[in-house]
Amino acid sequence: MKLKKLLKDLDVEVKGSREIEVTGISSHSQFIAPGNLFIARKGESYDGTEFISKAVETGAVAVLTDFYNPFLQGVVQIITPKIDLLEALLAKRYYETEKTPLFLIGITGTNGKTTTAYLIHHLLSNCGLMGTIETVMGKQRFPSKLTTADVVTNHKLLREMGDQGMKAAVMEVTSHALDQNRVEGLIFDVGVFTNLSQDHLDYHKTMEAYLEAKLKLFKQCNETIYNRDDAVAEKFSRGVTFAIDHPADLVAKNIHFSLKGTTFELHYKGKVIPFQSQLMGRYNVYNCLAALAATLKKGERMGTLQKKLATFPGVPGRLERIGNSKGIHIFVDFAHTPEALSKVLETLHSIKKGKMITVFGCGGERDQDKRPKMGRAAEKYSDQIIITSDNPRSEAPLTICQEVAKGLTKKEALIEVDRRVAIERGIFMAKENDILLIAGRGHEPFQKIDGRQIPFDDREVAREFANL
Repeated sequence: MKLKKLLKDLDVEVKGSREIEVTGISSHSQFIAPGNLFIARKGESYDGTEFISKAVETGAVAVLTDFYNPFLQGVVQIITPKIDLLEALLAKRYYETEKTPLFLIGITGTNGKTTTAYLIHHLLSNCGLMGTIETVMGKQRFPSKLTTADVVTNHKLLREMGDQGMKAAVMEVTSHALDQNRVEGLIFDVGVFTNLSQDHLDYHKTMEAYLEAKLKLFKQCNETIYNRDDAVAEKFSRGVTFAIDHPADLVAKNIHFSLKGTTFELHYKGKVIPFQSQLMGRYNVYNCLAALAATLKKGERMGTLQKKLATFPGVPGRLERIGNSKGIHIFVDFAHTPEALSKVLETLHSIKKGKMITVFGCGGERDQDKRPKMGRAAEKYSDQIIITSDNPRSEAPLTICQEVAKGLTKKEALIEVDRRVAIERGIFMAKENDILLIAGRGHEPFQKIDGRQIPFDDREVAREFANL
């Protein structure tokens, strides 16, 4: 695309020729290809202008920046003080995402985004997925660095999905992404709100600001689907509703749980349809309802959804069962908020036959106020508790564990900073029919310690010790 077409009618200063051909757009210098436009934006921990020279050396023919550098040669400079807003507009223009035939579904909320996204991906044919764990495009799968990618990547991936003939795409949309305009320029056919509870206050500071960020998604949606049972449901004036306890468009009743999964009746438009799922827990019933509501909006048949839901195998690191020869029920889960941990433990506690053992921790450089709350959540449903390191980042792991332990009022917890040892102790502490939950990191393959990413997968460690 010609640069002049890309910049048509935009209020920017251009130093150099508008006649050059642009072959792509990137805000990451390491991904620049010959002929690309490099967007030198400022992030929380970096300044894109520091990478302009590297981008030019790699082949960038144009740079979007907020100041003119007279010493920079051989590249067109596009000057604007509003880089973030222009980045989204340029991405939309270049990749022409409004022309893709995708039925686009965005999901936001504190908990349940990933499971709901995977459910929708499973229920819909020819559907792409963009989320916490990975991006899925047909048979291609790419691990994710962020739950919601940067705005250029999002437009690019959606264009590629459309070009590959996909008919739908589902995207997890975080509060950070909404606050930082990472989905700017996208129009969602359906926006789904799962729930809201305390998280990310290190970034948003208040629950009001956190909710406000979440609600930004629905200004970009043609249809809204929301959880009628959630405390902030009143913030929505219209849309399709799902619930267990309140009247709603989709209501689940006669819910039964077991270690094999869940059954429930869906009440929808005057009909009662039986459903079964391999997923466990009340919170997963909400995830199923959200996914069913979104796919019904796409026009899927109820009978097809009923059959497909029963075959959904689950999500990596979301109450993922770890097979073993000891007769222990071992689960690895991503629960890293007080609300999520409480819901997972409540589910397992309701179906346990032996003791409930919980191994968990809290991440460093994140909302410190939730640490004792995590301790209280574990105490309520656990018979034995092992507090350990999660992703301590630059904080002292022992200090984090001690802050978690302050939430305990009735039980004593074992503090074992070494997560590998903590998992080992949990497994060898358990007897046949006991349940062991290893919570906080789920699918994550690395532990983040002092600026390093150290290979560590809870599932692999659990399998190692459970099958000795």
